[in-house]
Amino acid sequence: MTLNEAQLLRAYQRMRDIREFEDRLHEENSGGDIPGFIHLYSGEEAVAVGVCENLTDRDTITSTHRGHGHCIAKGCDIQAMMLEIFGKDAGLCRGKGGSMHIADLDKGMLGANGIVGGGPPLAIGAALTAKTLNTGGVGLSFTGDGGSNQGLTFEAINMAVVLKLPVIFVFENNGFGEGTAHDYAVGSKDIAGRAAGFGLPAEKVDGTDFFAVYEAAQRAIERARRGEGPSVIETVTNRFYGHFEGDPGLIRSKEEIEYVKQHHDPLKIFREKVKDQIDVAKLDAIDQAAKEKVDAAVAHARAAAYPAPEQLLTDVYVSY
Repeated sequence: MTLNEAQLLRAYQRMRDIREFEDRLHEENSGGDIPGFIHLYSGEEAVAVGVCENLTDRDTITSTHRGHGHCIAKGCDIQAMMLEIFGKDAGLCRGKGGSMHIADLDKGMLGANGIVGGGPPLAIGAALTAKTLNTGGVGLSFTGDGGSNQGLTFEAINMAVVLKLPVIFVFENNGFGEGTAHDYAVGSKDIAGRAAGFGLPAEKVDGTDFFAVYEAAQRAIERARRGEGPSVIETVTNRFYGHFEGDPGLIRSKEEIEYVKQHHDPLKIFREKVKDQIDVAKLDAIDQAAKEKVDAAVAHARAAAYPAPEQLLTDVYVSY
């Protein structure tokens, strides 16, 4: 690991921004001002940031219904994201995508996706484009453990191997596909091991450890850039909240959730690992700045205008 202080601080900032953003949405959602479903990423920050710190704007990612963390990790503007989630006209998608379909093509964020397992085929399309045009970019999909069981995901992995595409499939195994346990739904009990059967490198890492994720992603992405084809990374992680906001969360006890927050928090783990390299005051300053940033984003989103009625049919279809 050769990350310097500036890189470490940026990684922590991205993780803290995600946590502050999501925890604030957890509070705001109960007020009734946010349309549509909200699925929060708190607890999984090390995965998105560990992966995306290896990417640039020329690289493209696809997301899931739980997409805010991926957006922030890829560099999307937090204020524009908050505007989008509140359904406002100045949002990233003019208020029409909302939480589950938020996107920013300028940053290579191809969009959150309400279709379970819908990201991998989009990522191989992006990877095929990068290979055909010789851009040097890669495609990358984030998919949950539930999406790992989808036939379309299997087809995408197989096609990536056949065409030797520069694509990485990242599976975020937080233990539950909505309310169905991974240990029940994945017959082999091993997403990475099953994926390896398609003929590509596949590894499993601790998804609460930024450094473990970063190094695995670095290996896979560099391999893809060298023209050596696709890879799979399974990250074992946890989500702090229910499947969606309003989920009663009966699949886990309060004690289990509290234990996860105390002992498997990616931000606490990161702080512990860098305590001999980074002045804690610098990390504390990032915490405060993230809170102020999100406070300002919420205030701006509340005051902003909704799309006008005459915009109803604009930005719906692309005209080629």
